[in-house]
Order: sequence, then C-alpha cells, then structure tokens
Amino acid sequence: MNRKIETWLIFIFLSFFTLLTIYPVLNIISVSIRTDNAFQTRTLAFIGENSGLDIYLQLFTETPFFLWLRNSLIISIVVTLLGVVLASTSAYALSRYRFKGRQFGMISLLTTQMFPATMLLLPFFILLSKLSLINSFTGLAIIYSSTALPFCIWQMKGFYDTISPSLEESACLDGCNQFQAFYKIVLPLSTPALVITALFSFMSSWSEYVVAAIILQDPELYTLPLGLKSFQSSLATEWGLYAAGAVVISIPVVVLFISLARFLVSGLTMGSVKG
Repeated sequence: MNRKIETWLIFIFLSFFTLLTIYPVLNIISVSIRTDNAFQTRTLAFIGENSGLDIYLQLFTETPFFLWLRNSLIISIVVTLLGVVLASTSAYALSRYRFKGRQFGMISLLTTQMFPATMLLLPFFILLSKLSLINSFTGLAIIYSSTALPFCIWQMKGFYDTISPSLEESACLDGCNQFQAFYKIVLPLSTPALVITALFSFMSSWSEYVVAAIILQDPELYTLPLGLKSFQSSLATEWGLYAAGAVVISIPVVVLFISLARFLVSGLTMGSVKG
C-alpha cells in the first residue's frame, strides 16, 4: 500500500511540474495564432474566436524572416563545424600527450568558464574593431566559437580519457599512423561526445542576442534574435509576430534534441568518470 501511495505521489509531482513547463509554451503558441495582437487575455482558452494562422503568413511574407533565418543558419553551421573540429583535435592532444604547459592550459580553459560572457563584451569589441571585424559574420563566429570551445574541449577530453590507448596502439601495429588511428578508431567511438559538442556549439549561436546586438549593425546581417527584437519598439510591440517567430525558431532546436536524444545521456555521462 505504501509503495502504491509513493508511486502516486511521484506521478502527481511530475505531472504538476510538467504542466508548469508546458504552460508557457502553450501560451506563446496561443499568442502566435491570435489576430488581435494581444499578449494577455482573461480566458484560459488557448484557441479563441480570433485565432488563426494569419500571423505566420504575415511573418513569412511581410517581414525579412527568411533573411534572418539564412544569417542564423550560416553563423550556427560555421560555429558548429569550428567547435567540432577544434574541440575534437585539441581535446585529443590534451588527453593523449604530456607536454609543457598542458596543465596550465587546461586550468586556463576551465577558468574562462567562471566569468560571465557580458564581462568579455568590451575586450571582444576592442579586439574585433582593431581587426576590422565589427559588423561581420566572421567576427561574430570568432566570439561564439571562443566562448563555446572551453566547455567543448573539457567535455571531449573527458570522453577521450575513457577510451583505452591500447586501441590506438593496436591500430599503429597494424600499419596506421597516429592521425589515422585518431580518425579511424577514436572518432567513431566518440560519436556521443561529438554530438554533444555539435549541439552545444549550435545552441550557443542559434539563439544568442547580446553579442550579436553589439557586433552586427547592418539590418541585412541580422540574425533571428535581432530580427525578433525589431518587432518591439518604445511605443508598441507586435506580440503576434514576436510569438510566431519564437515558435518557428524553437522548431529546429526541438527537432535536434529529439533526433539526438539517444546520444545525449551517454555523451554527458561517459566522459565524467575515467575508466
């Protein structure tokens, strides 16, 4: 009897917090399909008399949404590729080789995670201005990659530590050089960690606003967060377009998490313990 009561209490507890989590999402969807541009309503109904898909049609046809989408995709794909390539190779060097400055480098990477990104905005801006990279995708990609790489490198190194070096030694005995052993043996075994690295790099750039607002000044270069912010003004806010854009932006992230769910748990846990 006690076991059954405990099960029901857990079920009620999880159901309650699930509803708390889902409600804001449903509320945003409800705002996005209302045609009266109302952010708040006195009714709890998510679909009312003024609901429809006209706002989405307006978003796709009357705003430069696809331009913002293209810009965000370019930045996110570049940052993801840089994150995967640089993190996988540098973490392998930190995991397999012992060289002068290795420990200091690892501690330095970890130390950078202790500071909020807003503290780095001024140094980044000064650096990019001296390199003439303000208002460019290159400058934005550099900032996004540099802020995401420390976590990715540590995560990849932890995963590499769980892979026995004897596998690479066996490959070298069979005729492989060190690089061939790396991409033929180690990388395929590191798929879960590579997925986590790619996902984290993508997320760090897909929905970021503060850095993009400082670096990008040309409306033709606006990413999705900057584009959505343009729906807000000092006098009025187009809540319907704002909500519709937020819903559309979240779709790629949801699809990625669902499609990569089987890699997430193993990628985050296998690198946490060296064995």
